[in-house]
Amino acid sequence: MIASNRRTSPATLVSLYLILVIATLFAVFPIYFVVQASLRPGQALYSTQLQLLPTDATLENFRYVTSELPLWRWIGNSLFVAGMTTILTLLITVSAGYAFSKFKFRGRGAMLGSMLALQAFPGLLSLFAFYLILLNFGLLNNHWGLILVYSSGATVFNIFNLKGYFDTIPADLEEAALIDGATPVQAFFMIMLPLARPAIAVTALFGFLAGFGDYIMAQTMLFDERLYTAPVGIFSLQDSYRTPWGWFAASALIVSIPVTVLFLYLQRNLVSGLSSGAVKG
Repeated sequence: MIASNRRTSPATLVSLYLILVIATLFAVFPIYFVVQASLRPGQALYSTQLQLLPTDATLENFRYVTSELPLWRWIGNSLFVAGMTTILTLLITVSAGYAFSKFKFRGRGAMLGSMLALQAFPGLLSLFAFYLILLNFGLLNNHWGLILVYSSGATVFNIFNLKGYFDTIPADLEEAALIDGATPVQAFFMIMLPLARPAIAVTALFGFLAGFGDYIMAQTMLFDERLYTAPVGIFSLQDSYRTPWGWFAASALIVSIPVTVLFLYLQRNLVSGLSSGAVKG
């Protein structure tokens, strides 16, 4: 193999690094803007002069939202809804994705085609239908109603993603386990699930985000302030006379911590879980 003698010119390297720096600034600036707004006294979104940090920076906004508002209750509600949504999503989509990948049964193609057709419709079109269903089953103003809605919302994408990932796992591994005396259930839990960990991590993250960050569904289905999730509770701070930008910014930074921690924990599996599940199926 002949090594190439071509080298990247200094001008090209400078241009590439300049593009990366500009892209990084565009990505980081919104975060910086929120941090600056949270540290500014009062409820002003920005000042007339651009400053790296406010000259009179204060933690008053953080003190207020954590001690005077039921922010921790709202975050707890969001964590409960997101956690149960993640568990229910995994129970449904992992088993369904495995079944569609490894088993051949009558109606399999029609079911896959029907789910793909459902995925083409925007989720907001189902808002009224979900509202009527929860109303008839007495699940309005109830966290379990939200959990059922969120779990069903991303089911199709997660099933297809997991099916594609299970398709990449050789059937010989499962057959070898069966020959060694394992039952089909044991082969599923001991062989297939550990190998599908990246795709399961992606599904878990999507399920958590669906339950933790949604506003429209939660605002429509919840009426009691004690049951508000974090997005609904934070937005309820606004009224007809003021917009408390400082409280918004401080609350947003606090609420973003659980998602950031989960993303950092799962990041090793995210890229392979998305790419492998998308190339076959």
